[in-house]
Amino acid sequence: MTASTDKTGVPETWDRRGLPAWSFFSPEMLELEKDMLFRRHWQVVCHTSDIPEPGDFITLDVVGERALVVRGQDGVVRAFHNLCRHRGSRVVADEKGHCKSAIICPFHGWVYNLDGTLRGAAQPASLPEFDPVDMGLKPIEMDIWQGFVFVRFQPGPQPAISQVMARFDDEVAQYALETLEPTGEGFYTEEIEANWKCVRDVDNEGYHVPMAHPGLQDLYGPNYFDEPFQDGTSRSFASFREGNGRLWSVRAYKSVLEPPARLDAEHKNAWLYYGVFPNFVFGLYPDSVIFYQEFPLANGLTVQRSATYRYKDEDRRMRLARYLSGRIDRITSDEDVQLIKWTWEAAFSSGYDGIVLSDLEYGVKTYHDALRNLFPVLSEEEPPEGQLAARNVELLADNTG
Repeated sequence: MTASTDKTGVPETWDRRGLPAWSFFSPEMLELEKDMLFRRHWQVVCHTSDIPEPGDFITLDVVGERALVVRGQDGVVRAFHNLCRHRGSRVVADEKGHCKSAIICPFHGWVYNLDGTLRGAAQPASLPEFDPVDMGLKPIEMDIWQGFVFVRFQPGPQPAISQVMARFDDEVAQYALETLEPTGEGFYTEEIEANWKCVRDVDNEGYHVPMAHPGLQDLYGPNYFDEPFQDGTSRSFASFREGNGRLWSVRAYKSVLEPPARLDAEHKNAWLYYGVFPNFVFGLYPDSVIFYQEFPLANGLTVQRSATYRYKDEDRRMRLARYLSGRIDRITSDEDVQLIKWTWEAAFSSGYDGIVLSDLEYGVKTYHDALRNLFPVLSEEEPPEGQLAARNVELLADNTG
């Protein structure tokens, strides 16, 4: 959940229209998004602490792509396509697990070393001789920032994720993200009946907080602000309101929370968010760190994936604070899901003629601008069937020519 009541950086006059309605249910637009956004931008997979031992692995499925992140016998974390070189089967079937000394394809039993090289094919006499590197698992571009592991399936416009996030490094240092540990709850996924952009549109503004999120309003109310998207990232900061709080969860959270001494005065009683284009957010709290991301399954179906991490020095009191902040977040998420569905269904109404953005929703506008930079076709009427991709290429060429 990101928020915005600060008007810093908002111009006096600006285009308050959102994305065209057709962009939320066009099959051609969705396919273009899959290629240009989800395959060609960084996706967070896990934290290195999720795979502490050689042979530990995490998988991630995104728009038809399948990633495998595994720690090798040498302790190095590597990323591969979860794709056997024989027949294309998944070489591991589970979301998370452990391979003792090798990765064994469950289809025909081809065996790969933990560094991805081919150890051997089943019944090798029936096959030609293979080079173990050339026929090893195909690597995926990978980068690690502050302990978090990212992959990119195809080359794209973003630099290394460590460069994308570099402007936050000084602020984030006090959270000691590299030392985080998993909570043991694993990764949580939820399907939402809406186009994935509806999730972003709700998440990129806090204008709705006073009306729709009593818990957040009670926790930090007007003490929050959004910074517009800049070079693929955004920042939101929310300091707690004075007083004990009106709602039970907020009162209990404030009473039990003892922020880590390493946090400075500004961050001891605040929630901090970093948004990363195109589809995920980090939440840095005094008691825990979260991330959440969403991927399209279809035009009207999105999966949201999230995880929570605890601080290495967590005691009983901090664990209780983490539970309470998580409770506030879960309630907020449920409230957001309803708003997301309402946003999605509006585009189908005969009375829908677009939206009008408030100054407090300027973050939505700057996010839309980032989309329009890649998809200038979003500034036009929907192209005739079968011509959307070609028209977008033509407009991109005009913009760079």
